[in-house]
Amino acid sequence: MIHIVDHVDLDAWSVPEVLRPLYESPKIVAQKMTIAALRHIRQIAHETSGEMPYGGGRQPAVLRTFSQRLSRGFNDAVNGFPDDGWSLMSSDGAEDVTIAFNSTPNKLVESHVNSSQLFSAIGGSILCAKASMLLQNVPPALLVRFLREHRSEWADPSVDAYSAAALRASPYAVPGLRAGGFMGSQVILPLAHILEHEELLEVIRLEGHSLCHDDVVLSRDMYLLQLCSGVDENAAGACAQLVFAPIDESFADDAPLLPSGFRVIPLDAKADAPSVTRTLDLASTLEVGSGGTTRASSDASSTCNTRSVLTIAFQFSYENHLRESVAAMARQYVRTVVASVQRVAMAIAPSRLGGQIETKNPPGSPEAHTLARWIGRSYQFHTGADLLCTDSQSTDSSLKALWEHSDSIMCCSLKAAPVFTFANQAGLDMLETTLIALQDISLEKILDDDGRKALCSEFPKIMQQGFAYLPGGVCVSSMGRPVSYEQAVAWKVLNDNDTPHCLGFMFVNWSFV
Repeated sequence: MIHIVDHVDLDAWSVPEVLRPLYESPKIVAQKMTIAALRHIRQIAHETSGEMPYGGGRQPAVLRTFSQRLSRGFNDAVNGFPDDGWSLMSSDGAEDVTIAFNSTPNKLVESHVNSSQLFSAIGGSILCAKASMLLQNVPPALLVRFLREHRSEWADPSVDAYSAAALRASPYAVPGLRAGGFMGSQVILPLAHILEHEELLEVIRLEGHSLCHDDVVLSRDMYLLQLCSGVDENAAGACAQLVFAPIDESFADDAPLLPSGFRVIPLDAKADAPSVTRTLDLASTLEVGSGGTTRASSDASSTCNTRSVLTIAFQFSYENHLRESVAAMARQYVRTVVASVQRVAMAIAPSRLGGQIETKNPPGSPEAHTLARWIGRSYQFHTGADLLCTDSQSTDSSLKALWEHSDSIMCCSLKAAPVFTFANQAGLDMLETTLIALQDISLEKILDDDGRKALCSEFPKIMQQGFAYLPGGVCVSSMGRPVSYEQAVAWKVLNDNDTPHCLGFMFVNWSFV
């Protein structure tokens, strides 16, 4: 029998009022300290008994050390204590991003870690850019899961390359931020998890794609060691966080880590009743019509009037003579990440859900009900078959039938480089994406060579006759997983003026390989 007693005396009056619940609530203190300690003890007990699996040829104690180093390094960067060598840089006038630098980072590195590999070769200094924001009615677990699985929504590949280059002998030039820069797919390689999957340790491989002809660094894969925790809404953890650090291919036990990431801390103690489970797919919470609001409304009530604080911190190593350039890059990068996160947070707040599927469509596109009518009418006109078998002629029933259709149905823009603009639930599941991230996926990216050749050969027929049947094959999801399908149908979606609006695709009887 193990007893844990935490007695903490905090001066809550000295902190901003919005943060006082973090210091005044026994429940929050228990979630942050006591339960975390109990979980740690339980994890060690199961590891010692040999009941826990582990990957990468590493012993559980080694993997646990990596997790602790990631958390501790992120904490040190967020705290920025002067005793640890941190000093604040002068502001550029706006106080939205705080910049701190550390010229003696060896104080932050454990004795068994090879610090020379990271610091000595490039001047021995690190810089941290951090920002915080208050979130309203945004489930922390949902936000962190989205950030984990859709890195391309907020990350800049050139900044990732700069961080990865610090692990090599020759540093990479300070990058200029590239709006909309192309990023290769990410592959998540799990290493370890605790009992309830409350905490995941994994390696992320970012497939390299050269952004410039002389970018040697970007032509190779990059690797991140990543710690993700608090992604289970029903767990009693104190926060949800995503922390990562670049590593090289050797992944040595004493590899230096310079963690960056996100942490979301709820300001309200979790309710005793478990919250409604929500999937990462934001669109799955959308219901259509007056009879379909139960799930959205109950989900919203479970997180109504909840507040949390999101902290974002990115660390960079730099040569001393480049400090100002790196600081300017880091400040702008964090502002860009903040804007991306705010956009995602607004989209996933339950108060914005509840059937308004049209708010997720790109600007200038028809409302979802109109688009559903165009899709069904055009399919019937070209093929002679009913796509949306509904008893009612109402627009609500058409949209609901389209959304719940068992086959993957999606729309693609009529451009030189077609991108997806809409997908039903099955389509989002097949692509392993959301309506928010859908518009970043191109048609060419998901099709294999045979699929692209078949589409090119049938494209004139599609434009002349209005539709074509494509043979079965294999495509890939946004996460890189192969997906097989028995047949595909492509057709022109016509608007009310009978002019082409987009291309419709249906992948019949699809499944993951």
